[in-house]
Amino acid sequence: MKTGRRVWGAAAAALCLLVSGCAGAGALGGSGERTVTIAMVSNSQMQDAIKLAPAFEAENPGIDLKFVSLSENQARAKITASTATGGGEFDVVMISNYETPQWAANGWLTNLSEYADKTPGYDEDDFIPSIKTSLSYEDSMYAVPFYGESSFLMYRKDLFDQAGITVPEDPTWQEVAGWAAQFDNPDAKMAGICLRGKPGWGEVLAPLNTVINTFGGRWYDENWNAQLTSPQVEDAVQFYVDTVKEHGQPGPATSGFGECATQFAQGNTAMWYDATSAVSVLEDPASSKVVGNIGYAKAPKVEKSDPGWLYTWALGIPESAKNKDDAWKFISWMTNKDYIQKVGTELGWSRVPPGSRLSTYEIPEYQEAAQAFGPITLESINNADPKNPTVQPVPYTGVQFLTIPEFQDLGTRVSQQISAAIAGQKSVKEALEQSQQYAEVVGKTYQENR
Repeated sequence: MKTGRRVWGAAAAALCLLVSGCAGAGALGGSGERTVTIAMVSNSQMQDAIKLAPAFEAENPGIDLKFVSLSENQARAKITASTATGGGEFDVVMISNYETPQWAANGWLTNLSEYADKTPGYDEDDFIPSIKTSLSYEDSMYAVPFYGESSFLMYRKDLFDQAGITVPEDPTWQEVAGWAAQFDNPDAKMAGICLRGKPGWGEVLAPLNTVINTFGGRWYDENWNAQLTSPQVEDAVQFYVDTVKEHGQPGPATSGFGECATQFAQGNTAMWYDATSAVSVLEDPASSKVVGNIGYAKAPKVEKSDPGWLYTWALGIPESAKNKDDAWKFISWMTNKDYIQKVGTELGWSRVPPGSRLSTYEIPEYQEAAQAFGPITLESINNADPKNPTVQPVPYTGVQFLTIPEFQDLGTRVSQQISAAIAGQKSVKEALEQSQQYAEVVGKTYQENR
C-alpha cells in the first residue's frame, strides 16, 4: 500500500466520521501549572481510572488532569479527526490495535517504547505478547494497553443448570440459537440472548464479523473483490439478524456494548456474546445482580474454531501533543503493575483491567476472583489470530475489523445497513447489496494500487 494513499484514506475516514462536541468532559484539580488532556472511551474501567486519578495528581504536583469522556462512536470520531489533522487538543488518546500501527506508519503517534525504556519498573515485556504485537510498528510500541480482550459467550449458569443443559467449552452458533429460543420468555421479561445491533464499526460489526468469519465468509477475496453478497456472508448475517430479532433484547437495533451489559447484569437475558472485558461489570456486586451465576464459554463457532476477536483499548500520545513528558507520566501510571494492584485493593479484584499484563494472572487475589473467567480470557486472547481471521484466504488482517484506513468509514456505512435490517427497515439481502457497493469502491482502490 502506498503511504500517500494510506494517509489520505485515514484522514478521509476521520472527516467522514467527525462528530461535534466533547460530551462528558471533566477536569480534576484545577490549580496545577500544566494540564494533561486525556480523551477516552466512557467504559467502566475508564471511569474507574478517573475515580482513582486524584492519586496521580497527589503524586505529581503541578500536573492537572482533564478528562474528555466519550461514548465509543464519539470517541473514535473525535480522536481520529484530531490526530489525523494534528489538532493538538489532546495529550493522551485512547485508541486501539486498529488505529495504532496505521497511525504510527503515518507519523501521527509518539514512540512509547523510547519512554518505557527510560521508566524504571515499567516492564514493557510483561504485556501479553499478542497484545503488545498488535500495538507495535517496526518493533516499537506506539500505544500501551490499558486492557485487552477477546470475545466469549456469557450465560446464566443457574438457568442452564435448572434446565439440565451443559454448555460445552466451545459451543456452536446453532446450539446457541437453540438455547436462545428455549430461554426466550417475553412474559417474564427474559430475552434468550443479547447481541449488539447498534450502528458503528466497533459496535454491531465487532460480534457480527466473528460470526461472518466462522460461517466461512469474508469481506474480500485475495484480489480485493468484495464478497459481502456471497452465500456465506448472507447466511451469517441472516442468522445473526434472525437470532437477535426473534430471541434478543428489546430494541436490538439501538443496543451496543453498554446496553447489553446492563441487560445481562440486571438478569434480563439468558446469554450474551461479547467482549471478555465485560466481567468488570458483570462480576461486580455493585453493578450486577447475577454475580456468581455466570458461566463462560469460548466464542461460538461454525466452521472456523477460535473465532474470537483480539482487541485492546490502549493509550497513545499524538505527535501533535503539547505536553508529551507529562502525558507519559500519566500513561505509565495508568498502565503499570502498581495500578493493577491499586484497582484490586481499592475497588475490587473483579474490576481489574484484564488482558494487558501477564503478571496480572499471577496475583493470588486476582486468580481467586477470576477463577471462572480469567483462564478462558487469557486462552481466548492467545488463540485469536488476526493474521488468519477467516476460513478462506484474505488480503487483510484483523478479526472483527479490517486493518485498512478506509474501514472506519466503510465499516460504519455497512453497520448502518445491518442495523436497518435488524430494525426491520429492510431485508438482509437489500442491506448486503448496498454494503457490497460500498465495499467494491474500496476494493477497486487496492486493485488499482497493486
